[in-house]
Amino acid sequence: MQPAISVQNLGKRYVLSHQFQERYTALRDVVSNGVKKLADKLRHPLTAPAEDPTHEEFWALRDVNFEIQQGDRVGIIGRNGAGKSTLLKILSRITEPTCGQIKIKGRVSSLLEVGTGFHPELTGRENIFLNGAILGMSKAEIARKFDEIVAFAEVEKFLDTPVKRYSSGMYVRLAFAVAANLEPEILIVDEVLAVGDQQFQKKCLGKMEEVGKEGRTVIFVSHSMPTVTSLCDRAILLESGRVAKMGPTSEVVMHYYTSGQASPASADFSAKYVGDSKVRLLKGDIKNSKGGVALETRIDEPVVVEMAFEILEKNVPVLVPNFHFYTAGGDCAFVSHDTGMQYLAQGKYVSKCIIPGNFLNEGSYFVGMAISSFSPTTAVHFYEKSCLSFNVIDPHEGIITRPNHAIPIPGVVRPYLAWEVAAL
Repeated sequence: MQPAISVQNLGKRYVLSHQFQERYTALRDVVSNGVKKLADKLRHPLTAPAEDPTHEEFWALRDVNFEIQQGDRVGIIGRNGAGKSTLLKILSRITEPTCGQIKIKGRVSSLLEVGTGFHPELTGRENIFLNGAILGMSKAEIARKFDEIVAFAEVEKFLDTPVKRYSSGMYVRLAFAVAANLEPEILIVDEVLAVGDQQFQKKCLGKMEEVGKEGRTVIFVSHSMPTVTSLCDRAILLESGRVAKMGPTSEVVMHYYTSGQASPASADFSAKYVGDSKVRLLKGDIKNSKGGVALETRIDEPVVVEMAFEILEKNVPVLVPNFHFYTAGGDCAFVSHDTGMQYLAQGKYVSKCIIPGNFLNEGSYFVGMAISSFSPTTAVHFYEKSCLSFNVIDPHEGIITRPNHAIPIPGVVRPYLAWEVAAL
């Protein structure tokens, strides 16, 4: 099958200008310098021009190669300045590459930033038809999808208002509704969804997941690793304009977390104060059954979550350590707390929570650490949300708990429960 997108040796170069605070340059100086440069070029045509100290080359992308198959949902991740937005602009045919080759099969609909693709003087209604026409759709095709777009965007009252009077949230809602519902073969979405409220973001993510299941291709850029892990089955990590890693999303996200920084499965809070006058957080770790810090664990192996803390006062209430487990999509999977806590004296302690094997499903999980007390009143002494993360994998593609059924199973947990079959 021909890939939806093929990128070979892609590069994008910009020329940066540096202004030097020197003496005032008059027009006659500019003309004189230009004449001198032209005369030098005519006298010495084979001599390479001298380097201009006021200009510098910058490669936003260099030697980028990858293929995206039809129906793939691909996340593009990387730190600020890695080249993510430049890549999307090239794929959307907004920016021309300096070198390399791109082959795209199918219509592309892009939502890169607030304002892209809409004419500010036209109304919402007119912009819907304009965008559909740009995608090559007939007026009848656009009209067929019109009500669905308006319902998704929730801008019925403002359809005949020029979009320049829309708020940023209204603009994004309509722009995403148009981009996602006009049935492009390839949907490209940048971090622009962060402008919308949380409820609309979830609605958009659900729509992109639906688009992917319909066999269309989705390319999504985000700094939210839980969102990327939840939505995308594959990911590409960019570092300094080059592809650092690509593959299954969980593997690429873990590589992103661990490249040049501490492990997301371990967090040290000794350098900053997290807590109150009674207790402070010292450290958190995700460990395997052998006691080593574990970024990744097999689905049939236990996961040990540890929290080190220090009790600072002599007379404190009974403290209850608790862990909050979140899915990659940002939903709370469950909360676990120590049910046997007794009064503890001043000093340092470690609390452990052991999650048995064959309990969690495959995927990425984020852990928040907290300590609370309930006497004389309820108090939360500290809560660090999603400060740890780990990945659960099934290396045998379902052989461990689902013999001969190597297909994904939904749900946060995937327990290996005892079953019985008996004749009636």
